[in-house]
Amino acid sequence: MARPLIQMALDSLDFNQTVELADKVAPYVDIFEIGTPCIKYNGINLVKELRQRYPDKLLLVDLKTMDAGEYEAGAFYAAGADICTVLGVSGLATIAGVIKAAKKHGAETQIDLINVADKAECARESVKLGAQIVGIHTGLDAQAAGHTPFTDLNDIARLGLNVRISVAGGIKQATVQQVVEAGANIIVVGAAIYGAPCPATSAREIRELVDAAAA
Repeated sequence: MARPLIQMALDSLDFNQTVELADKVAPYVDIFEIGTPCIKYNGINLVKELRQRYPDKLLLVDLKTMDAGEYEAGAFYAAGADICTVLGVSGLATIAGVIKAAKKHGAETQIDLINVADKAECARESVKLGAQIVGIHTGLDAQAAGHTPFTDLNDIARLGLNVRISVAGGIKQATVQQVVEAGANIIVVGAAIYGAPCPATSAREIRELVDAAAA
């Protein structure tokens, strides 16, 4: 199978801490995700900073757009984002707007299926509109209640859509192999790296586990 990509979720509100963490884990990850709280707090200047520092990395801005899709996403694509996220619950018109903005900048759109009731239908319709990535996302509150992304991942993978599948939700060293075997193309890791005593060591371990599982 193709080598899955590792996406590092940068969730700190502190601009400098975010950049410092990115520096530490850069050799082991493929995508830098500016998390929703992080982008709300730091704004577009963080996008520009990471784009300048890491021209060889994919840069995802987790906007979780809910309305005004083209208008909101357009500025972040123009600043250097390769991928922006839009909520599946926003509706097809908003999703189409983000996709339009992405196409204008030669970029990609990810549909976030968090809290979508009919995830399969939303994924199908979003892909028809031109979305390139479907995101399976078990949020922090759901994780705290004991939920995991694995059932949803299996359900979406079985659809056979010609897109990449991203999965996020408490992924760590012990669950990486399960995620890869279930068909994830993009593996999102946050706390397992940034909460570790040595984030670089944890990122390297996850990189090795992902590559071994995909071999």
